[in-house]
Order: sequence, then structure tokens, then C-alpha cells
Amino acid sequence: MGWGLIRLYAIAVYGFMFLPVLVVVLLSFNANQFGSFPMTGFSLRWFEALWNNDAVMRAFRTSLILGLMTAVISTTLGILASLALVRYRVPGRNLITTALIAPILVPEVVLAVALLLFLNWLGIGKSFVLLLAGHVVFTLPFVILVVQARLVSIRRDVEEAALSLGASPVQTFFAVTLPLLMPAVAAGALFAFTISFDDITGTLFWKPGGVETVPTQIFSMLRNSISPEINALGTVMIVMTVGLPLLGAGIARSLATKRGK
Repeated sequence: MGWGLIRLYAIAVYGFMFLPVLVVVLLSFNANQFGSFPMTGFSLRWFEALWNNDAVMRAFRTSLILGLMTAVISTTLGILASLALVRYRVPGRNLITTALIAPILVPEVVLAVALLLFLNWLGIGKSFVLLLAGHVVFTLPFVILVVQARLVSIRRDVEEAALSLGASPVQTFFAVTLPLLMPAVAAGALFAFTISFDDITGTLFWKPGGVETVPTQIFSMLRNSISPEINALGTVMIVMTVGLPLLGAGIARSLATKRGK
């Protein structure tokens, strides 16, 4: 009886959390202009209107470029930082690790305001570079955590064997270490892209005038009116933010299975 009540409570909580998401997805296919039930028919007209909306497509391209650049930079820095902190005796290693992981512990709005005030104190105005830097600062800890967890499990003697056979440290990294790290690298890159693509709090503080990402575009559209296009755009965001981590987990598991064989 006790476990049954716990299961019912868990189902109710998850239903309360995800039912609004399901409603948004259903209304994005509603043929009626007004979001109401019962639905009057099934239609893709709002996705077509979304495709023909220049402002939304510009925001989508900006989010895509920003997410890809954030993923590349965060993944590269995360790999280098993880190698230094795990494989070498760096002075103050624990302090450096804490500093790199700290952005996860700080509320994003506090981090956004702090970075904006610091750069304003330096005389640096809002720009796309500032927006990119903020996203890198926010996503880098996630990449480091994923890559470090994988790097710790890689045996050091495998790399030492390659070095003893005449390979240089750079050759050892690309031929031995990086292939073994690829599941974590792929997962970290997809996490960084997804977090960057979905971020709105920091983006509102860091973006320059005239630059919109998909989340800020949705926020702007909601301030004016509730258009059915918002439901369609929300569905696209849901598919990307849920699908990419699942894809990353699948890729990581596939790569780990192949390496295990």
C-alpha cells in the first residue's frame, strides 16, 4: 500500500511537470488560430508560418552558430583542463578545479550580472563576443565534469606504452587518449550545445541590441501576444533540447561499446 501511494505520487508529480509541455506540442498542430480544446483539426500551418518568419529564422541561425561555437570552445578547453588536472601535478589543482566548477554552483542570474558588471567596469560593451564568452563560462564546467570522469577511468599505462614505443606526447594524445575520450567528448559537446541553445537568463544580460536567440525571441513574442507560432517554436525547442542529450547518450554508449570490443 505504501509503495503504491509513492508510485501514484511520483506519477502525479511528473504529470504536473510534463503535461504543460504536452499541451504546447499538441496545440502546435492545431488548425485553429486560438489555442483551445477540443482541437478543430491537424495542421502544419504554424510550422510553415514559422519557417517563413524572418525574425525567427534569424534567431534560429544565431542560436545555432552560438551553440556550435560554444560547444567547440568549451569542449576544447574542457579537454585541455581535464588533462592538466588529472594527468599532471598542477600547483593548486584543487583550487583550480573548484574555480572551474564554481559556475554550476552560482545562480545563473548572479553569474550573468557579475560578468556584465565586470566587463562594463573594464569598458567592454555588449557584443556577440561577450555573449559567446558568457556561454562558454556557463557550459565549460559540464564538459570538464564529463571528460574528467572518463579520463580518470583510462589507465595511464596505455599511454605510457605508446610513449615507450616512440610516439610523441602529441601523437599519443591523438592516437590513444582522444579516441578513448571520444564518448565523453561527444557527450560534453552535445551538452554544451544544448545548454547554450536553450539559455535565456544569461543571454538577456549579455546579448547586444538587435541580436536575438530562439529563447529570447520566444520571450519577445510572448510580451506582444500569444501566437500559435510560439507553440510551434516551443515544439522545435523541446525536440532539440530533449533529442540532443538522448542522441549524445546514444553516441557515447555506441562509442564505448565499440572501444570495449
